[in-house]
Amino acid sequence: MANYVLIHGGNVSTETWNKHAKRNDYPPGGNLGGQVWDPIVPTLKAHDHRVLAPTLQDEHVCNLTDHIEQVCVLITEQNLMDIILAGHSYGGMVITGVADRMADRIRRLVYVDAAFPDPGQSLFDIIKSSGCDPLSFTGLERDAPYVEKLHYDPRKIEPLPKTYMLCTQSEFATVTHVAKEKIAAAPKGWTYIELPSSHLPMADMPKSLAQRLLDAGL
Repeated sequence: MANYVLIHGGNVSTETWNKHAKRNDYPPGGNLGGQVWDPIVPTLKAHDHRVLAPTLQDEHVCNLTDHIEQVCVLITEQNLMDIILAGHSYGGMVITGVADRMADRIRRLVYVDAAFPDPGQSLFDIIKSSGCDPLSFTGLERDAPYVEKLHYDPRKIEPLPKTYMLCTQSEFATVTHVAKEKIAAAPKGWTYIELPSSHLPMADMPKSLAQRLLDAGL
């Protein structure tokens, strides 16, 4: 049994979810937070894994450091070890920061179409490095978590096994290609996977995503 801690990205609206799922799962006007992982959780639990998918504090009043601290507190309070720590989109920033603090508790990092920062980069910095304007993406605002730079020791991250899942139909494909190039340049310790899904594989390819997460726990 492993402990899965699943970290969502920017707070997905119910309208965005329904668009990617191609069905009306939720009424309009809401945000999902950690609920984006709901289609995945039952499969992981069916294999006797423990699964936690917290909702991050409001990005309009918190920053990246707050989100990292929130996850670290959860891990400590639940006394979790042997963790498969997965982050989607902006969640890649959060799991990198958590791993910097708690590397000894983590079995594998999993980046799901996620940001993989260099030390000193913010999410906005990563997007700009791809040649894109961060504000050109619908729903992405200059909120504190997205502009705060993450300072961490890469020597703590490098030894950890890592998986990157790139979603080939993602609207962020130009941005995630930056992560693909980083991995290709230094592939040691990485498992690289491509999913023919949108940026929200939980919505349009939940079974495939769940299986890939199970594989990461082997």
